[in-house]
Amino acid sequence: MKDSKLQFDRNCHVLYSGACKKEIQAKIALHYPETEQEAVWERVQLQYVEFLSDWRTDLGGSKNFHNGAGGTYDCIAIMSCYAVCRDVVSFREIEEIEENLILPAFRKLSRFVDCNKPFFKRLMYWAFQNAEKQCSRWHDYEMHVAPYDKDKPIYYEFTACPAAEFAVKHGLTDIMPALCNVDFASMELLHARLVRKGTCVDGCKCDYTICGDKDPYLRDHPEYRDEAGYRRNR
Repeated sequence: MKDSKLQFDRNCHVLYSGACKKEIQAKIALHYPETEQEAVWERVQLQYVEFLSDWRTDLGGSKNFHNGAGGTYDCIAIMSCYAVCRDVVSFREIEEIEENLILPAFRKLSRFVDCNKPFFKRLMYWAFQNAEKQCSRWHDYEMHVAPYDKDKPIYYEFTACPAAEFAVKHGLTDIMPALCNVDFASMELLHARLVRKGTCVDGCKCDYTICGDKDPYLRDHPEYRDEAGYRRNR
């Protein structure tokens, strides 16, 4: 089915990104014969439309930077794929979809960004401050950034997350770790590390403590994977 034929309110919602569509179709091609692939993709499209039929209408549409590639609506598309194909698609394959959407930009930055250096640490903090302002405008991801301290890791947290809210609403929390773990991978590309102890799915906040990958702080917070598949820290 052509994307233009999908029936949802485009005044408040957006279509999944072209990159996300390509990634989902590639996973479908791994598990279904060619004669079935278009039908399976159409089921994913229709599931996406059904999910949007009673979803929040206050997320800013195309004006909100969180709704671009790898963002909230792509997460809904990925969860649509999982809802349709969960019998064949693996956790790691879902994780790869989100990584392939998010990480290319960080790979470009990795050529020159090193968050062990004070300049880049401060630049990263400014980026988070700007993101906080955008979140305050849309009230989608409720973001709170702690004051900057050059001698401590950067800290911020989300106390609300539409993707987590959506997963809870539709009983898809089991796949959320595959979408959240990319935060760790993205920081690693910047010579940084993320220390996280909880998420909005299983707690009241998603916490982000970020430092350079040579920071002694990391010794006291080793990483592990919990039973649900989340990358976490002690």
